[in-house]
Amino acid sequence: MSNLFSDTGLIFGRYLRQAMNSKVAVAFGLLQPMFYLVFFGPLLRDVPLGGEGDSWQTLVPGLLIQLGLFSAAFAGFGILLEKQFGVIERMRVTPVSRLALLLGRALKDVVQLLVQSLVLVVAAVPLGLRAPVLGVVVGFVFVGLLTISLASLSYALAMRVDGPQGFAPVISTVNMPAMLLSGILLPMALAPGWLDAVSRCVPFRYLVDAVRAAYVGDYGWDTVGVGALVGLALCAVSMTIGTRVFRKAGA
Repeated sequence: MSNLFSDTGLIFGRYLRQAMNSKVAVAFGLLQPMFYLVFFGPLLRDVPLGGEGDSWQTLVPGLLIQLGLFSAAFAGFGILLEKQFGVIERMRVTPVSRLALLLGRALKDVVQLLVQSLVLVVAAVPLGLRAPVLGVVVGFVFVGLLTISLASLSYALAMRVDGPQGFAPVISTVNMPAMLLSGILLPMALAPGWLDAVSRCVPFRYLVDAVRAAYVGDYGWDTVGVGALVGLALCAVSMTIGTRVFRKAGA
């Protein structure tokens, strides 16, 4: 266990230093949710959204999940580059734990996404966002769970494909319906019955609902509790899949 912690810290530090040297990439990762925040958020001010909070308490939680959904899902591109330059081949001959190789990368993504999430929330305050501090913290926890889950699956997929031509289409095909069906931009309470029923099969919906509830001070079992269970289950399954792929690949 001590070796796992030390190996994870080693891998985490390596990739965190890389991320800190790529400030432009971190900034560009925020562009899409920022555009929605500034150019789409004001349109919802006087629109009845069917939820407990105002438009900002509805939109900002969705954008936090969107940030994790898109940024973490494409984290595997780093693996593709490492395979191309022989980094993965060199890692295969090291004694570093294969779980640490996955966990260190995923934790770096968590830190990066949490920094971006904090910037997004701070930018939303002057626009009108008002939310309890505990609710904001709960939202960050859900972003962390989502990031670990999707980054693990993304890294696993990148280990199994030969290049970007096999990676990007899969991520894009899965991400778009997941975003639409999880109610990121508008609550699924506005959807017709059949669409609402379909959306309940998408785990991200429960994370969005949980963060929105937390942003209005509702920490009940039927919202935050269910979201936490779904997030933990998704995280456990994703980490299991990712670890198996890394061990089989010897990476």
